[in-house]
Amino acid sequence: MRILTPSKNVFLTLAIFALANNIHAQDQNLTVNQDPKFEQLMNEKRKFNTSISTNDSYRIQIFSGKSDEAKKTLADFKREYSNIDGTIIFNTPNYKVIVGSFKSRIEAERNLADIKKKYKNVFLLKPNK
Repeated sequence: MRILTPSKNVFLTLAIFALANNIHAQDQNLTVNQDPKFEQLMNEKRKFNTSISTNDSYRIQIFSGKSDEAKKTLADFKREYSNIDGTIIFNTPNYKVIVGSFKSRIEAERNLADIKKKYKNVFLLKPNK
């Protein structure tokens, strides 16, 4: 390996600094044009999400299993009980169909008795207070 003389070393160092000074890979400005309705939709979703509370009411779990079966179970449930809301929650490794949002245990147990007639493996979920 050949050792550079001091004058070549200085020249090489200055050349590297000169080239490195002109590199601006991250200096571009990015302009995103989005539909103004997008922000409005996001705000509506944020409001809706804050109104959903799963921890202060009794809920009923009607299914736990595979995704396709959970979707089918929820669709069947919504057809039969249109006045009770429902959702699918993924809890590794199963998808769970959770329905209702009952303020009192008595109200939840009344609905539980009615739902048990159609769905087996149904149970009440207590609120986490």
